[in-house]
Amino acid sequence: MPRPPGHGPEFDSRREQIIDQAAALFATRGYAATGTADLCREVGLGKGAFYHYIDSKETLLVEIQNRVLGPLLEEAERLALLDQPALVRLRLLSQHLLDVIFSRLEHIWVYEHDYRHLSKENRQRVLEQRHQFERQVTAFLQDAITSGQIEDADARLLMLQFLNMHNHTYQWARPGSELDPDTLSATYFATLMGGFGAKPTAIRRAESAARQVLVSERIA
Repeated sequence: MPRPPGHGPEFDSRREQIIDQAAALFATRGYAATGTADLCREVGLGKGAFYHYIDSKETLLVEIQNRVLGPLLEEAERLALLDQPALVRLRLLSQHLLDVIFSRLEHIWVYEHDYRHLSKENRQRVLEQRHQFERQVTAFLQDAITSGQIEDADARLLMLQFLNMHNHTYQWARPGSELDPDTLSATYFATLMGGFGAKPTAIRRAESAARQVLVSERIA
């Protein structure tokens, strides 16, 4: 959403903080059960000051959805251009998806449970963004099928399996535990690709190549 005229970094920082606090409140109480007065108490602002930063309660829900979908779509588009085999791109996408989940657990809860409360126009936009991401995952899987890295199958069905395994992680994930995004992504990837018919040697090569990419990106 564009920055309102006349506002600078301090405004942006406070607005981002309000969105984070709202996500935590919605995740605990539910969007429908949370009123504007509850939000004002949570963020420590009067109603007038609150509306200085956020023009409506639904805007918060839109922004929370954007914080989940935006990074996923950007990464999927980036990986589509990456000069790597499909299996490597799928492993990297798995890593990024889990990184987003672990870093925004409360946002993910709201994303999964409360998007239905969006107005028709906003809900349609969010659903189209979700479908856009699903299409990109399907394209990666179709590429893996076409190149013989996994067995021939319905790529859309494989996409649903891929996303279902990842998307439910938010229900039990705990930042700082041994089951971190790196460990889970390697496990999910090996389990899924093995089930999809990839050879063990191909899975190991893809894992090694993906880790090299991740190390170089984290250093950069």
